[in-house]
Amino acid sequence: MEQIRRERRQGQAVVRGDLVPSSTHDERLLARQGPSDWVHMDPWRVLRIQAEFVEGFGQLAELPPAVTVFGSARTGPDSPDYEMGRALGRTLAEAGYAVITGGGPGVMESANLGAKDVEGAISVGLGIELPFEQRMNDYVDLGIEFRYFFVRKTMFVKYSCGFIALPGGFGTLDELFEALTLVQTGKVTSFPVVLMGSEFWGGLLEWIKGTLLGTGKIADHDLDLIRVTDDPDEAVRIIVEADLARSQQRGEELEAAAAQTAEPQ
Repeated sequence: MEQIRRERRQGQAVVRGDLVPSSTHDERLLARQGPSDWVHMDPWRVLRIQAEFVEGFGQLAELPPAVTVFGSARTGPDSPDYEMGRALGRTLAEAGYAVITGGGPGVMESANLGAKDVEGAISVGLGIELPFEQRMNDYVDLGIEFRYFFVRKTMFVKYSCGFIALPGGFGTLDELFEALTLVQTGKVTSFPVVLMGSEFWGGLLEWIKGTLLGTGKIADHDLDLIRVTDDPDEAVRIIVEADLARSQQRGEELEAAAAQTAEPQ
């Protein structure tokens, strides 16, 4: 049987076999141990990080309103979660949103595929360098590979007007709780965070209510940051209603600012 060669995307490059390094750029950036010459190399890393930000901003600046969909890369095409992701991607695209995912397989692929079911829709994948192979799925119109997680996360937040999380693992939970923290602390303009799959998320929600809220670690109104549904139409409706509310609020703020400017001094 033919041996499968190791492969990794590194920014715009692809390396295979023995050229695949044993660690990722993120790991080397965050490592504190080792020879002191790493200290003198960090300024050069800043230039690479800056380049990733510039590339991401440049590629995504012209996107229409977009929604990010998170979910497991390990979900098979015959899974109900895969079908839910495809239905969600299609419904988002029909509502006029670009669909952003992590660009990988599983639920990410299904949401990108759903967007491709709609003519003229835009399907985006924001990939990440990992120690194991994970190529960009075939249903991405615009794909960007990042070396650093924090740069990629910035792109998810900056260019999305809502997050929808389908069943997933550590990566999905990481993105979910980071989004909730940013909204809770006012670091980003409030946008909806929707969980799809009430059975999957039920245990986590019970723990949040019983343990976090029950011991005073969060406030009652923090629970309002999370919406749960099994219906793609309802998930998109939550996004649309939040968009309309933000637009109305912006309009009112502009009117108030204009009125204040017009008042005689």
